[in-house]
Amino acid sequence: MRLTVRSTGTTTAAFRAAGVLAAAVLVAGLLVPSPSPAGAEPLADSGAATAAGSTTTTSAAGAVAAAGAADDLVGDIRFSVPSGTFSGEVSVSLSTTVSGAQIRYTTDGRLPTAQSPLYSGSPLRLTRTTQLRAQAFVGQTASGAPGTAMYVARNTAAAHDLPVILIDSYGAGRPDRQYFDAATMIFEPSGGTTSLAAAPTVATRAGFRLRGQSSAMFAKTPYRLEFWDNEDDDADYPVLGMPADSDWVLRGPFSDKALIRDAFVYDLGRQMGLPAPRYAFAEFYLNTDAGPVGADDYMGVYMIVETIKNSKNRLDLKKLRSDDRTLPRITGGYIFKFEWMAAEEPTLPCTGPAASCWNYLEVADPSPLMPEQRDWLRNHIQEFHNVLRAPNFADPATGYRAYIDVDSFIDQLIINELSREMDSYLRSAYFYKDRDTKIFAGPLWDYDLSFGVGGYFANDQTSGWQYQQVRQPMANDWYNQLLRDPAFVNQVRLRWQTLRRGALSDASLQSRINALSTPLTNAAQRNFQRWPNLTTRMIGPFITPTASTWQGQVQYMRDWMLRRAAWLDSTAGWGGPTTPPPTTPPPGPTTPPPGPTTPPPASAACTATYTVTNQWTGGFQGEVRVTAGTRAISNWTVTWTLPSGQAITQAWNATVTTQGSTVTARNVSYNGSLAPGASTTFGFLGSSSGAPGIPTPTCTAS
Repeated sequence: MRLTVRSTGTTTAAFRAAGVLAAAVLVAGLLVPSPSPAGAEPLADSGAATAAGSTTTTSAAGAVAAAGAADDLVGDIRFSVPSGTFSGEVSVSLSTTVSGAQIRYTTDGRLPTAQSPLYSGSPLRLTRTTQLRAQAFVGQTASGAPGTAMYVARNTAAAHDLPVILIDSYGAGRPDRQYFDAATMIFEPSGGTTSLAAAPTVATRAGFRLRGQSSAMFAKTPYRLEFWDNEDDDADYPVLGMPADSDWVLRGPFSDKALIRDAFVYDLGRQMGLPAPRYAFAEFYLNTDAGPVGADDYMGVYMIVETIKNSKNRLDLKKLRSDDRTLPRITGGYIFKFEWMAAEEPTLPCTGPAASCWNYLEVADPSPLMPEQRDWLRNHIQEFHNVLRAPNFADPATGYRAYIDVDSFIDQLIINELSREMDSYLRSAYFYKDRDTKIFAGPLWDYDLSFGVGGYFANDQTSGWQYQQVRQPMANDWYNQLLRDPAFVNQVRLRWQTLRRGALSDASLQSRINALSTPLTNAAQRNFQRWPNLTTRMIGPFITPTASTWQGQVQYMRDWMLRRAAWLDSTAGWGGPTTPPPTTPPPGPTTPPPGPTTPPPASAACTATYTVTNQWTGGFQGEVRVTAGTRAISNWTVTWTLPSGQAITQAWNATVTTQGSTVTARNVSYNGSLAPGASTTFGFLGSSSGAPGIPTPTCTAS
């Protein structure tokens, strides 16, 4: 069937400008924190937290930016049909504003030359995804600005309730680490529904490539995305309520089956005052073959995230020019990060004993980095590093406080320890220094292996300290050194206890999880139809929860977080007195005294506590915590009697059987061995004819 799309007289720029003025969906964030630290100027637009008037200003500015970028893309060529998707066939007519000119065009992605096909005046009939590029010529000479429009063939118009992002690589396949040319379009909900058949609010040329380290091994792959103009230079577009820019990341939560771990940390960090990128949730289609976009190109729930860079709408530091090679201008701004086993040049070497030196310290900005700038920054960081090891390292005037913004380091420590992200301190660990300021911790980045996901180098238990996890060769031990100072420890404890009465209270943490997860309910179901990995324990090398529903995965994250916060509240964590200051850093998990010389009775070898963590009409979710007694155990068994009207339907982290009303749960291979006083948990779903009862379980062990 032939389908001809007729022009309505609406320009591509107008489509986009109108779309940007629409309300953004599931957008959050502001890269620069508020209040901002010295050297990071606050912005007028603060995303979801901004007053209505500021949001209107941001949207108007975004509309202007979108219209400008779109006009640059179409140049002096008029396309009768604006960029978008089509089904079957689309007919496009070309004209130009250049007087007396002819039009030459291409469909292979290259800009037209004097040898390219001449447009005859009849509509071009397109039946497959095409990048249509045109140029006005007067004689054999190009005249005016070239123009590009993208037309993406589709055979699906599935309804979504999140924004939708579409990338089509014109049949070139998937990229590795080199950018592929692609058509990129973003669609926003209208009346609560998003469709690929609608007019996109962003439609642009773009380059995309693979990104990430461990996450790059997953089938649900993360990508780096750059918006391009006709010359393959950066083109700035606003995205889903975020300020206009050309550089973005598409993150596809995969090991994070709750889908919200990164978003949760970004929002929490910003509330605490740390910089973190803005983001928006969307559903993603990626078409890499020569056919139309179809249902099989659906990639699930993604986040589109701002990259970390030094620019006005990101991390707004002083710009280092190539000729800024002397004081005071050479002192900033810089963005650098630890990337254990993955740092790319330029990197900063450490001088000193190998056992105490940092490794894998990469400079992210400026780029290019001049040799004098590299030397100055390396020497400055080396001074700080050396001071941390000096006898008077804690001197308020000459010690480490002369080099770093202590408050930002404390907040980064709290985020890292609460989340227990397995790469904390070692990978994606960002710092920045503006001109004539101290070193600040942040922005936050990459928290998918957190809140009980990971277990590769660090276990997923809620007790213990993440900063003590050592990898060789070591990335850095700055926090280990800082925590030798009782005053620093005391300041951390005070900050933690203050936050627990506000942003980090149990109620606030749960409210944040609810706010993030509720809008994803429908999209999460589609995501896990596409990627049915909920009950898969090992995702690549990473241990993940095995709750059989997305709601169960969210609940696991919630429960783990609350248990972790409770441990940090304890005297083993940051719950001790704040006056007088402690004389030693916070200890690791406490070890109970040795048991008696004779074995305890079997009933005392372990204990079990039963909790209903969630309930609904006709069902509930439960959790049992198993705790070893005064001796180590290698296997455990928990039994209980089902209350009337209850049944167990699913379980994870234990082998659960039912005989009559008796439930027996035995450890699985990875959680049977427990040190004295150590704990593990298993969970289950059940049906119930009324309010679920709370049985009293018994625990035996060997």
